[in-house]
Amino acid sequence: MKNALRMAALAAGISLFSLSAHAQSGVLNKAVGGYSFDDASKESGETKNFNNKDGKLTFAIVTHTAGNGFFDPTYVGAQVAAKAFGVNLIMLGSEAPVDDIPRQIAILNQIIQDPTIDGVIMTTPQSGAYNDMIKKLTERGIPVATTNSFDGNLLNRSSISHTGQDASAAAIGGEALVQCLIKNNVKGGTIIFPNTTTLGNVEVNNRITAAFQAAVKSLNAAGRLKDFKVDAGPQNIGIDVDKDNIVNSVVTLIESRKDVVGAFAANGFVTPALGDAISQLKKNGQVCAFGFDLGPKQQEQIRTGALTGSLGQQPFIQGFWPVAQLYLQIDRGVSAANVDTRAQLVTKDNVDKIGKRFEN
Repeated sequence: MKNALRMAALAAGISLFSLSAHAQSGVLNKAVGGYSFDDASKESGETKNFNNKDGKLTFAIVTHTAGNGFFDPTYVGAQVAAKAFGVNLIMLGSEAPVDDIPRQIAILNQIIQDPTIDGVIMTTPQSGAYNDMIKKLTERGIPVATTNSFDGNLLNRSSISHTGQDASAAAIGGEALVQCLIKNNVKGGTIIFPNTTTLGNVEVNNRITAAFQAAVKSLNAAGRLKDFKVDAGPQNIGIDVDKDNIVNSVVTLIESRKDVVGAFAANGFVTPALGDAISQLKKNGQVCAFGFDLGPKQQEQIRTGALTGSLGQQPFIQGFWPVAQLYLQIDRGVSAANVDTRAQLVTKDNVDKIGKRFEN
């Protein structure tokens, strides 16, 4: 009996070995073109001497607001990619907690004069404001990648990669807001869309429009549009609130309407202000309040019910991919490749799963 078991085990071992060997028979180490994959995967000997020939690649990443925490995962993602590809990374940005485009432009104007820079990553929230810099960098042969905010009119747009979330993704927030109202059996009232429209951030304005249109469409589909006043301002890009007194101005807006049952904010500045305003008015859980971005404050506001939910735009990828793209452009001649970081709706149900590895 023991011999029989040994023979069976031996036969099984031989059979498994044969299957394993067979499974490995399709392993590839040479391309159809004749070159080896090992050789082809090596970095070009010229890559580290790109542009200034100093033996290293140096990229700069510049955002329009590094003071409110939203871009922290972006810088983390950029650093991860920089370490992976052996890139020296300079992380810069407007220090303000609100969009400070003039400050960002001032930093970029310094960067484009720096002879050690081999690649530039920038956000482009103000359409038309960056073309002169793109022109100068192009003349120097320095590749550019844009991230986060999209400028469709950017000089050489088709040859510059973009990583970010399309503004239309904000429609998910508008739809979720209406679902919240219906689920809570809200009979009627006002839905507001506060925004700092005077800052001129076209991407954020477009988010408001997308969320507004989605809310109207969803209410209409449910046969409930007649029960609500949906107000996104005269141009549907938001009701302007005071950037210098943001929380109090949102409080005033809510109080002035008297019957606010829903609200949507479109960036990492107005969204936490909306949550603070609702808390100050002691309306946690009483307003279907949604926003954009997922900084630590927004996550805590979701936990307390000051916000019902917020949309994450995967900012880690918005840092990681542009660094990888610039490296590939220099080392491989890869054409600009856009990446859509999509939208993730975060509510009390899943907020504790977010941000464990600085990814959102």
